[in-house]
Amino acid sequence: MLENLQKYKVKLASNSPRRRELLSGLGIDYEVKVLPGINETYPESLRSEEIPVYIAREKADAYRKDMDADELIITADTIVYVDGEVLGKPEDEADACRILKKLSGRTHQVITGVCLTTAEFQKTFASVTEVTFASLSEEEIHYYVSRYRPFDKAGAYGVQEWIGYVAVASIQGSFYNVMGLPVQRLYQELSSL
Repeated sequence: MLENLQKYKVKLASNSPRRRELLSGLGIDYEVKVLPGINETYPESLRSEEIPVYIAREKADAYRKDMDADELIITADTIVYVDGEVLGKPEDEADACRILKKLSGRTHQVITGVCLTTAEFQKTFASVTEVTFASLSEEEIHYYVSRYRPFDKAGAYGVQEWIGYVAVASIQGSFYNVMGLPVQRLYQELSSL
């Protein structure tokens, strides 16, 4: 599958073990290439879906100057969005609890922006998934945060962890997008290169 990618050295520009696992699931040969210190800020004027696409493009642009002609760089950024607010990675335990209280008993959006970059072109897209949480007690929130330490996850949760089993009442859209990479859409985009 994806024979059209054989002309490229595919590079995943991400430290996320979940993105690595998901990309591996597509059967793509790739290497991880990570540059430290990439700016992930964005203009306040951007709308929800534009934010992670902008950041994914910024990440890709950091690699462009040193790209080989046969490289394909995949960059991505995921945000959790509710009430017009971006819920990023929590700063600490208290912040993780605050974020999960905000998500409790409500529906939020998980939006991943993906950027595919070669020396010749750049293509971006966003994937949006609606996630509805059941109401969580203080005890459940503290249990999850103290045991699973979700400080590297947008929205302070990993859908594949305990909280996904007990809190996710419904998902509309890609489950894997909630994990950080919309692999079905990525497969389609890669197939059309």
